[in-house]
Amino acid sequence: MSAEPAVTDPLHTLSVGTAGPRIAFLHGLFGQGRNWSTIAKGLAGPSLDGVRATLVDLPDHGRSPWSAGFSFEGYAVSVASTLRAIDAGPWIVVGHSLGGKVAMTLALTEPDLVSKLVVVDIAPKSYGNLDRFTGYMDEMQRLPLGELRDRADAEARFDEQDPGVKAFLLQNLRREGAAWRWQANLDLFTADGARGDESVIADFPFEPGEVEPFDGPVLWIKGGESRYIKDEDSERMRGFFPRVRLLTVKGASHWVHSDAPAVVTEALRRVVQSES
Repeated sequence: MSAEPAVTDPLHTLSVGTAGPRIAFLHGLFGQGRNWSTIAKGLAGPSLDGVRATLVDLPDHGRSPWSAGFSFEGYAVSVASTLRAIDAGPWIVVGHSLGGKVAMTLALTEPDLVSKLVVVDIAPKSYGNLDRFTGYMDEMQRLPLGELRDRADAEARFDEQDPGVKAFLLQNLRREGAAWRWQANLDLFTADGARGDESVIADFPFEPGEVEPFDGPVLWIKGGESRYIKDEDSERMRGFFPRVRLLTVKGASHWVHSDAPAVVTEALRRVVQSES
């Protein structure tokens, strides 16, 4: 895969906290940096001196620029450039799902920038395809943006039974004057989903042995009710990250930080405060 940056302009970020270690948060597919706000505020604490958190909108998401084509290495280059413009680091980097793969790619390709890594409910492997998401993308494509009167109208027309999933996806809908648009690069993701088992987003850019393992500490958080991480993934994870430790959060789905924010916040607090 190309190591060219996904976008050359800085990514959009939000900051939480005024003092403490630098920590960056990377969201999942169709997410935004602000999805990590509750966790970041919990780590910063009431005096805002627990951490200096940066919540990143990945390329093709939120308020960040769009790319011409998806690449994990390209996304990692864009994140690295954005973080270095804020602070030379090193940074603690936390990533969920798609953001977890970007975070792993960043640690493997820019190890000087990453002191500690936290990967939330994703493994460094190919998931085959984006079938988990193509239904969502099809429904987003069906929404008649030119006919929408207001957000309530959009919610009524959007056919998704899970209210949490509906709210998560519709956070990407933005009104500009009288027109509506998707902030996320929906066409790019839909095209990747249409590739089936050739999906780049569902894949991972490296095999063990192709890159130098990351020698920093890694916390791997798994949702107890999620199927994204399997027992057989542990050997592959250790091939890239020899100092990995797995934490399973009971009762949590793939969206671990939304289902169990207190547990995830405390786990991250221990990462921040640990010496190594």
